[in-house]
Amino acid sequence: MAKAIMIQGTASGVGKTILTLALCRIFKQDGYAVAPFKAQNITSNTTITEQGDEIAVSQWLQAAAAGISPDINMNPVVLNPSTCTRYSSEEIAARITQAYYRLCEKYDVIVIEGSGSPAELNLRQYDMANMGVAKLAKAPVLLVSDIHRGGVFASLYGTLNLLSESERAYVKAMIVNRFMGDPDLFGDGVAILENITQLPVAGVVPYIGIDLPEEDSFCYEKNTEPVLPVDFEGQFDSIANNARNSLDMGLIYEILHSGVL
Repeated sequence: MAKAIMIQGTASGVGKTILTLALCRIFKQDGYAVAPFKAQNITSNTTITEQGDEIAVSQWLQAAAAGISPDINMNPVVLNPSTCTRYSSEEIAARITQAYYRLCEKYDVIVIEGSGSPAELNLRQYDMANMGVAKLAKAPVLLVSDIHRGGVFASLYGTLNLLSESERAYVKAMIVNRFMGDPDLFGDGVAILENITQLPVAGVVPYIGIDLPEEDSFCYEKNTEPVLPVDFEGQFDSIANNARNSLDMGLIYEILHSGVL
């Protein structure tokens, strides 16, 4: 059975997609057969796999960073906000479960990306995007917040305290993302976060400029096989190096291999 680790965020747009891509690249560099997984994606920015299936651009890029061919199992449910496609909760759960287990048969490590926030209390009953997927995969969670937006203490502490006791047990560490300036200057902030949450901070990741398609601002031409521009490869390495140099990869590997105890 593949090992899994999950990136969840305190909100949409905190950098889950890029951190998932970074971990896919790092695990690939370290010799693992790794695949991304996002159970469901609400986006109109999709592309077509070699098999003719539609997946989100973000999972296509993550797969490319992992050095593998993208396929629908990496993003089994795509909900286009401009169309009226509807699935029942039972259909969604079945598609996600089947896709995840297919990936587990082929890869050593699955890096799972959550959607939005795990603390949407009105959606908890139907959740198959965040904690529902973590439970399916028995995946420990890294909770990410974007410090550039402000409110990093409230967003991390508040999210954790809105989770149920069983959900919070999945969260093993926090990541502070998109820090502008010298991350060492946030040393007191790290100590405060660890004190009020009783969880480790796995890293303070500096902001870097990237030029990859945004999940919500770019779309490949439909019904054609996308061609990965050569310069994306260099960006994948830059993103991975930035993450590796700022994250405690020893802790992340310990979390990955320990799973959810």
